[in-house]
Amino acid sequence: MKNIKIRPFAFFMFCLFAICFVAVAFVTATEVRDVWSALKIAYQTMPILLIVWFVFVLHAWQWPVFSNWLVPFPCLDGTWHGHIQTTWKHPETGEVPGPIPVLLTIRQTFCRISCVMRTAEMTSRSYFADFWIDNDEQVRKLAYCYTSTPSVLVPDRSQPHDGAMLFEIIGQRPQKLRGNYWTTRKTTGEVTLTFRCRERLEDLPSDFGSHPMKGK
Repeated sequence: MKNIKIRPFAFFMFCLFAICFVAVAFVTATEVRDVWSALKIAYQTMPILLIVWFVFVLHAWQWPVFSNWLVPFPCLDGTWHGHIQTTWKHPETGEVPGPIPVLLTIRQTFCRISCVMRTAEMTSRSYFADFWIDNDEQVRKLAYCYTSTPSVLVPDRSQPHDGAMLFEIIGQRPQKLRGNYWTTRKTTGEVTLTFRCRERLEDLPSDFGSHPMKGK
């Protein structure tokens, strides 16, 4: 995952180092008389920079102040809910099932992202996920490959399979995801999601609707 913009990051770290350098020199009352005194202050500054970097990687990367100019991808961490509309047709009637309620939980850190999608009859887990961000081309997408494991109660309707999902990220502070999926069962469909909460739900909530997933 391309998780940092190099030039802004280099400038940011230079400014941060300069501020910390001056602060350490002031607090320790150390004068910069030669190279060795400067190196001594720089040596004392490094632990501060490491702490700042640790805080940034752990949490601060999500702050809106760093969005776009330093951190190129948005924070999608949490639970999203919406519907799947499959293009699958019933082999006997030719009917296409209506929308299927779906829940997507995203676990995102500064270095990686993973996705788990759930319906009443299926759970799919990503094994590869990444962003495709190109502001010049106005592209902001999340893509991932997944393995889907249907419930043992519906073996006649669905079998384990792999697939790929491509979401368009809508909004600078995203509240909506819209995308398409393709599977090794040669089925396709559309998924529309809205943000629900920062908590990553591990089970379907009580207000979650149910609908047969036929063909997903």
